[in-house]
Amino acid sequence: MKFSRLVIPGITMIAVTYGLARFSYGLLLPNINNSLEMSSFVSGIISSLFYLAYCFAIILSTVLTTDKGPRIMILAAGTSAFLGLLIMGTSPNVWLLGLGVLFAGASTGLVSPPYGASVSLWIEHKKQGKANTWINSGTSIGIVLAGAGALMLASEWRLTYLIYAFIALFALVWNAKVIPPISSDPNVKFHKGEFSFRGVKGAVPLIICSTVLGISTAAFWTFSIDFIGTTGSYSGWQLPLFWIIIGVFGILGGFSGSLIERFGLPWAYKWASLVIGAASILLAWLPEQWVAAYISAALFGIAYIFITGVLMVWGIRIFITNASLGIGTPFLLLAVGQVIGSLFAGMLIDLVGFAFTFAIYGLMGILAMILGPREIKNRVSKYRG
Repeated sequence: MKFSRLVIPGITMIAVTYGLARFSYGLLLPNINNSLEMSSFVSGIISSLFYLAYCFAIILSTVLTTDKGPRIMILAAGTSAFLGLLIMGTSPNVWLLGLGVLFAGASTGLVSPPYGASVSLWIEHKKQGKANTWINSGTSIGIVLAGAGALMLASEWRLTYLIYAFIALFALVWNAKVIPPISSDPNVKFHKGEFSFRGVKGAVPLIICSTVLGISTAAFWTFSIDFIGTTGSYSGWQLPLFWIIIGVFGILGGFSGSLIERFGLPWAYKWASLVIGAASILLAWLPEQWVAAYISAALFGIAYIFITGVLMVWGIRIFITNASLGIGTPFLLLAVGQVIGSLFAGMLIDLVGFAFTFAIYGLMGILAMILGPREIKNRVSKYRG
């Protein structure tokens, strides 16, 4: 299959599921709280449903992609995003909002593993790293769209979600036309992957690094807007701009596949981990200075998307017989780390404040760098027969 034929609709679907269905919620939350009269406690419970749905769905997607192939799970992800956004856009109360959040959060878990399998099946081997990392960069495009939506239509959050639902439907139809059933291509032989960690060399470092990175990024994703907002130095439009900057610079993370090929996976991992740590430390140091804060957002955006691309390539190289497991494992543990990190960050902020908390989480990024991988050989995927 032609590189762009799979990658461009893949980027679109990732933008919809991660950027619009998942990350837009935090930007629209103040207006949702006011409209539905949600308390902070209820808002926290609703927010946690994203993580709950994501963790369950990524396990389900990894198993079913391994057994059935990628098409059914990609279409399930698009359908879940569309339904979630539609329900959220029409929700008159907290209960329906929570149901929409479950569908929207599940879409992110469903979508990543099958794209890894699709790339292994239909993209030539030497271009697979680039394809995976560029598809992954769709998150940044979605974040930019979410930031723009919050900037222009934050007070009309239901209309915003309905617009996003229309975009999700477009992405679903596009992918339905592009992703073929396995049986339709006689030149491609699908081998069911081995769903096992036993005897997989290098799996433990991947598991540890993914979890630590999840912890180190949790404070930035969850509390960075609140942090700079408490300084009183930012107007209403400057806060969404912070989010847009994360997304714009995150698009550059799509080059991680090319840099891995040129400099090696360990170098790429350590560089990105160091920058993630530096972004949190810079924000902790100068949160009231908009130049420093926006530089921090840019550093975090490019490094986060870059590091998720690195984890994707690392996982596929480790779980060579199962690309979906190779993506599902680090992404699941990244989310688990973010759940852990968010819980502890909230407690630390109450105890010692934002600045000290962000400094600690910056040091966690440096710890993740120290724990990084040694050279992983690039082997040919066995998805292709």
